This record gives sequence, C-alpha cells and structure tokens, in this order.
Amino acid sequence: MAAKLKSGDLVQVIRGKDRGKQGKVLRVLKDNRVVVGGVQIVKKHIRANQQNQESGIVSEEAPIDRSNVMVVDPETKKPTRVGIKIKTEVHDGKTKIVRVRYAKKSGKELA
Repeated sequence: MAAKLKSGDLVQVIRGKDRGKQGKVLRVLKDNRVVVGGVQIVKKHIRANQQNQESGIVSEEAPIDRSNVMVVDPETKKPTRVGIKIKTEVHDGKTKIVRVRYAKKSGKELA
C-alpha cells in the first residue's frame, strides 16, 4: 500500500495542544507516528558525555500520532484527505504502473 504521509509533506495538526499549527514532516516512524517540525516541542535534559560536551535542557520535536495530522492541499492551503490514483506511463516502449498521491479537495497531485 502506498504511504499517505511522506517525509517533506506539509501537514496541519487537527487535534491536540498544537491544533492549527503547520509544519513539514521530518520523519515517519514505523509505529504510526510522525515527527513534525515546530510541533509537539518537549524539553529534554541532556547529560554531558564524550560526544556532547555541553549539558543542559534542549527543546526538540516529539512524535505525534499520524491520525492527528492532515496533509495541506497545495492549492487551497487547507487540510485535505489524500487519495491514490493509478496511472500508466510509457518509458522506452515499456508500460509502467505508477501510484500517485493526490489531494481530494482540489484533485492536485502531491509531490
């Protein structure tokens, strides 16, 4: 099955304390969670060690469940569901089946 969310997608949080914020997907984790830039910021205490000479409190993004985010439509800039179209392309006389993600509101293809 093709992925509905991919790294680099612009998404909007639809549920939780950061509702309404938009950001790019930094990582997609296997347990149905995503890390979004600028969303779900948590403070983490870091101890100094051989690689990291500095210690202190660091802010970083924590994973958020993928059901709490929606892809932003490139045309309307509003959250939309993602659909998958199956297209056939011809390269050097060979036909190839390609799955393409698209925004359901506008019908525009997602990168």
